[in-house]
Amino acid sequence: MKRIESKLNTTSATFLANAAHNRKLSDDFKEKQRAARHDRPQRDVERLRAQNKLLVRERIQQLLDPGTPFLELSSLAANEAYGGEVPGAAVVTGIGIVSGREVVINAGDGTVKGGAWYPLTVKKAVRALDIAIENRLPVVHLCDSAGGFLPQQAELFADKYYAGRIFRNQCMLSKMGVQQVAVVLGHCTAGGAYVPALSDYNVIVRGTGAIFLAGPPLVKAATGEENTVDELGGADMHTSISGTADYPASSEEEAIAIARDVVAQFNRQTKTKIEWQQPEAPYYAPEELYGVLPQDIKQGFDIHEVIARLVDGSRFHEYQPNYGKTLICGYAHLWGYKVGILGNNGVLFNDSALKGAHFIELCNQNRTPLIFLQNITGFMVGREYERRGITKDGAKMLMAVSCSEVPKFTVMCHGSFGAGNYGMSGRAFDSRFLFAWPQSQISVMGAEQAANVLADVKIRQLAKQGKQLSAEHIAAIRDPVLGEFKRKQSAYWSTSEIWDDGILAPSDTRNALGMAISAAMNAPIGDPKYGVFRM
Repeated sequence: MKRIESKLNTTSATFLANAAHNRKLSDDFKEKQRAARHDRPQRDVERLRAQNKLLVRERIQQLLDPGTPFLELSSLAANEAYGGEVPGAAVVTGIGIVSGREVVINAGDGTVKGGAWYPLTVKKAVRALDIAIENRLPVVHLCDSAGGFLPQQAELFADKYYAGRIFRNQCMLSKMGVQQVAVVLGHCTAGGAYVPALSDYNVIVRGTGAIFLAGPPLVKAATGEENTVDELGGADMHTSISGTADYPASSEEEAIAIARDVVAQFNRQTKTKIEWQQPEAPYYAPEELYGVLPQDIKQGFDIHEVIARLVDGSRFHEYQPNYGKTLICGYAHLWGYKVGILGNNGVLFNDSALKGAHFIELCNQNRTPLIFLQNITGFMVGREYERRGITKDGAKMLMAVSCSEVPKFTVMCHGSFGAGNYGMSGRAFDSRFLFAWPQSQISVMGAEQAANVLADVKIRQLAKQGKQLSAEHIAAIRDPVLGEFKRKQSAYWSTSEIWDDGILAPSDTRNALGMAISAAMNAPIGDPKYGVFRM
């Protein structure tokens, strides 16, 4: 493959200004992430220490193989919800290496509201188990939860993708032969009791771990029966009488060591083989990505410059370089894995949509995973393009994306607007992993366009009544819409709502994608089958 020739002047004033701006955004993100991970009220930390409990990240550190990375997912989930009082949505999820095996980790954070499940806690846990199902990854559950947060039970209990989906997903994993181990480090109450009960193996810590459908106060209120925690659901009872738990442990350290030994007994599946070669660092430093990205979301940039700083040796075989030039397609290697890349260099026209659909078919034919690099305002609109069939050509691309069998991975590099988000494998289109960069934005349209549309609609309504709006009245319509759109199209809102799998610093993206592709190779790749392409 030919090396991409960068056209950037890395000493120019524009490059240096972009780099300073985007490094500041990345630093701000890292500080938000640090706070979400580690800043806790001292009383909550002391409460756990008094119970001889480890903090959630200490537990994960003991669980992982020494010196191996951990791909944390949705670290800023719920950062703009619940008054900012539920950092990380009270649960830590991610992919790590345990006893030499790639696993999904689902770990309750007892320092946040006692590990209570909020609606976004449930959404994050369900997403982690979806990832386990899609990629055939074993799961380690580190259980420490106060149960569902009752004031918001209507938003986490009854619907299809609410708390019951956690247990349904556990059942599906078991049906698929994908193994799970639960480590009961605190109370598993009510529905939470099913997490260890539905796992293939579970370990419970004597004195602090407990499993019961109702705790002592509720049992007393319901039946008049009085019990201690240990009598009702403690380690000795469940490992010697009920058989609900398998292994008692005298400390968290021992429990985690037992879990590691259990994972070592898990079946080691043969990974799906795709083309692979010895990895090579990019020729151009990933740190230069900060200078590639413009400061204005409306300003374009050449996606070749991003590709050059992600892929092995900065080498790229471009497909149809002279056709549909607003969509760049081609092959590269990333951490040794051969991948097909689709990246935006402008709005999607008829030819670029057709090119993208065809390239996706080719990648499915030769079993090449797909990476989508989004910077898209949408498909082109207007009379000329509708007559050419932009809607049906866009539909062809959606069909190809939807029916793709090879794993897909998406990075929102800059803008992700309108149906362009769909064509470039947005959240609804089942990318195995979807990440965002700190300055990225996502919404049905740009904030200015939305504000102008609503103002225009109001002006037309009043014009029919023979009335006119003053500039002040128009501003009064536009400004609130503009502010709300800007707030809710930011990367921080998106990741708070778990519309992605987490924000990444641009320079960390290559490593995250490498781990994600490796994890995806635990699942088989099916034969490509498509629906009807409207010709």
